[in-house]
Amino acid sequence: MTTYGESHGLAVGAIIDGCPAGIRLDLEAIDRDLARRRSGAPRQEADEVEWLSGLLDGVTLGTPIAFAIRNRNTRPEDYDALRHAFRPGHADYTYRQKYGLRDHRGGGRASARETAARVVAGAVAKQLLAPVEIHAEVEQLGPELENDTRGGTVRCRITGLPAGVGEPLFGKLNAALAAAMMSIPSAIGFEMGIGFQAAAMTGSLYIDRWNPDGTTRTNHCGGVQGGISNGMPVEFRVAFHPVPTLPQPVECLTNDGRLETLDIGGRHDRCHVLRTPVIVEAMAALTLMNYEL
Repeated sequence: MTTYGESHGLAVGAIIDGCPAGIRLDLEAIDRDLARRRSGAPRQEADEVEWLSGLLDGVTLGTPIAFAIRNRNTRPEDYDALRHAFRPGHADYTYRQKYGLRDHRGGGRASARETAARVVAGAVAKQLLAPVEIHAEVEQLGPELENDTRGGTVRCRITGLPAGVGEPLFGKLNAALAAAMMSIPSAIGFEMGIGFQAAAMTGSLYIDRWNPDGTTRTNHCGGVQGGISNGMPVEFRVAFHPVPTLPQPVECLTNDGRLETLDIGGRHDRCHVLRTPVIVEAMAALTLMNYEL
C-alpha cells in the first residue's frame, strides 16, 4: 500500500499492489469501517470511495487497485496563522527541517486525515485474511478536563492465525506490528502481550506453560515467540498521546525564532482515541498480508 494526499488537498487515497485476482470485495463492509473512523469527528467528510482501477463489478483484477477519497469539507483558511509558525507537539517544525517547506493546512501529510486511506486498504486486507479475525477496542482513556485534550490506549486481538507466521530475527511478526502501529499518527507506545509488566516479573511467573495440545495456559508473550506466531491469539496494545492542538491559546515558535501565543483554528478532536481502533485493525491486517499464511 502506498498512500497519498494531504489534509486539505483535493483528496487522500492509496494504491494497493499484490492483491490476487478474482476476489469479490464487500464494498459495504469497507464503508462501515470508514464510518467507524469518521464517528464523532468534528470535521465531517462523506468519505465516498472512488475506485479508479483494479476492480470490475466489485471483483479484483489482480492489477494495482487505486482509489480516491475526495476532501469536500476543507477550510484551509483556518490555518493561515500557521504559515509562519510551528505548533508545539506537531510535525510542523520537523517537516520544515526535512523538506525546507511544509503544507501548513491542518498538518498536511502529517494529518490523521491520511488514515482514511489506510482504513480502506486495511478493510480490503481483512477480507482477504478470513478466517483470521482482527478486533481492536479502546481499553483506557486519559482524564477529561475542560479546554484540554486526552489520549488513551487501544488493545487489539488477532484470532485464527496459525502457528508459524513471521520470520526470525529481522522479519519478526511482533517487530513488524510495532512498526505498523507506530506509523499511526499520535501513536506513542506499543506492547506485545503483557508488555512492560514482564520486566517486573520472575521467569517462573512469566513463561507461558504448555497444555498437552500445544496451546499455553497463559499468553504473556502475546502469541509471538522468536518473531513467529505460536497459534495463540496475537495480542498487543497501542498507546496514543493526547491531541497536541489544544482548545486554548498555545505558545508557537515562529520562522524568525520568536515565541508567539496563538489561538489555533481548525476542527480538532478532543479525544481522537475513540476513532483509532479501526485504524489499528487496518494496519494489523496490512502487516499480516506481507507474510505467507
